Amino acid sequence: MAKTCEYFFAPQSPWAYLGHARLAALAKQHGVQIEIKPCDLGKVFNVSGGLPLAKRPPQRQAYRLVELQRWSEYLGLPLNLQPKFFPVPGDPAAKLIIATKLAHGTDAAMELTGAMMRALWAEEKNIADADTLAALADSFGHDGKALLKSSETASVQTEYDRFTDDAMAANVFGSPWYVVDGEGYWGQDRLDFVERAFAK
Repeated sequence: MAKTCEYFFAPQSPWAYLGHARLAALAKQHGVQIEIKPCDLGKVFNVSGGLPLAKRPPQRQAYRLVELQRWSEYLGLPLNLQPKFFPVPGDPAAKLIIATKLAHGTDAAMELTGAMMRALWAEEKNIADADTLAALADSFGHDGKALLKSSETASVQTEYDRFTDDAMAANVFGSPWYVVDGEGYWGQDRLDFVERAFAK
């Protein structure tokens, strides 16, 4: 039976963006099935002591920018440190990812997630805007408007709530967060350890 990796994240997270393509490549390389679980980071923060960016002390905010720049350069991934549309609500994008997973499977949802993250962090696009989201889905040959409509249904909301509950039950407190063999790994800078867990 294939190993699985639960992938908890908020689509607006720059750290999730920096790790997303590497996670997908590692999972493919090792034959690991990703369980994609976008979640409501605000609710996770509420129970885990996390603070939204604007409420963090200035020294933490400043160091975050230094680290984002370092990782962007190290990985060769374009990243605007202060993009035009950030902070941005993650719910519309998260629910479209879930709707895509339900309609087209995990691979399609992973592809769309990567495109959303690039759109926000490298292309100055608003991933809370319905037209932007529909266009991103269309770019993969999906019916963006139909997916958007289904993303607003109760069944998608139920999945989103379930993933958020799963995150809290797994003691998640940041994004991205990976769970392999019951063990949690916080942050894209832990992907070396995630890969070792994949290879066991």
